[in-house]
Amino acid sequence: MNEMSIEELPGIGPATAEKLRDAGFNSVEAIAVASPAELAGTAEIGESTASKIIMAARRSADVGGFETGDAILERRKEVGRLSMGCTEVDRMMGGGFETQAITEVYGEFGSGKTQIAHQLAVNAQLPVDKGGLNGSVILIDTENTFRPDRIAQMVKGLSNRYETEYEPEEFLKNIHVARAYNSNHQILLMESASELADSLRDTGKPVRLLIVDSLTAHFRAEYVGRGTLADRQQKLNKHLHNIMRFADLNNAMVFVTNQVMSKPDAFFGDPTKPIGGHILGHTSTFRIYLRKSKGDKRVAKLVDSPNLPDGEALFSVTPEGLVD
Repeated sequence: MNEMSIEELPGIGPATAEKLRDAGFNSVEAIAVASPAELAGTAEIGESTASKIIMAARRSADVGGFETGDAILERRKEVGRLSMGCTEVDRMMGGGFETQAITEVYGEFGSGKTQIAHQLAVNAQLPVDKGGLNGSVILIDTENTFRPDRIAQMVKGLSNRYETEYEPEEFLKNIHVARAYNSNHQILLMESASELADSLRDTGKPVRLLIVDSLTAHFRAEYVGRGTLADRQQKLNKHLHNIMRFADLNNAMVFVTNQVMSKPDAFFGDPTKPIGGHILGHTSTFRIYLRKSKGDKRVAKLVDSPNLPDGEALFSVTPEGLVD
């Protein structure tokens, strides 16, 4: 499909186009996957007009209609796979973490969630033949856990593994980090992430990985008590759908970390349970539970996937990164 500007859509004049671009709707595809209420509120137009614009965008971008299974199979060939560098974990994930999907990991503190985030931020920049996505990384940091020196250690580990001299500074230049100070700021940063991805799309390193570490920390801290639960879940749901749209539009892999709560009434099995409720459980494409084992070993358990069987994989956290 030839690139089409949003002004070419019926019902969009120069003033409306400017308002849409200011709100992050820079392409026909972005409008095609928006909701009428969202577009109406952004461009200050009626919902019926917004619906017509969205329908025209869907026809132009060829999204939103029925298609046959073989056409979907053909399109699935565009899905990339990001290797974590650990054979067992990659095998459990069917060859690596998928793009156009949200992978959620949850576990108690020290289980390796942030370590995986750092490793994926490094590996995503590698060429495809080395298990990477040859792209840039956007990281939304809500708990102040990003450490550039850890990235440098992991790059050194890659240099030793592939016997190639990689420069940590080059890797750090392609990781765009933003610190989120509250849940509203976190939601606004998703809009900034979309703008950044648009600006990097035609460069040699388009954005191919989005990390949110952690997704639920601010929501958990700000919405306390059962009375605020409905508001929290509604806000979290909208945020997750914006994240999913980002993954689809940029063919990016999304990696989110989640906190856990303890269930003291659980007499059998593991008492830890992810927070975020059913909304997060249903929206995540892949769900992985991490737990500590002996020493530096960690166990990753795939608990939810649309196409892969449940499984477990063992990996180690070392100074040079994550290894088998």
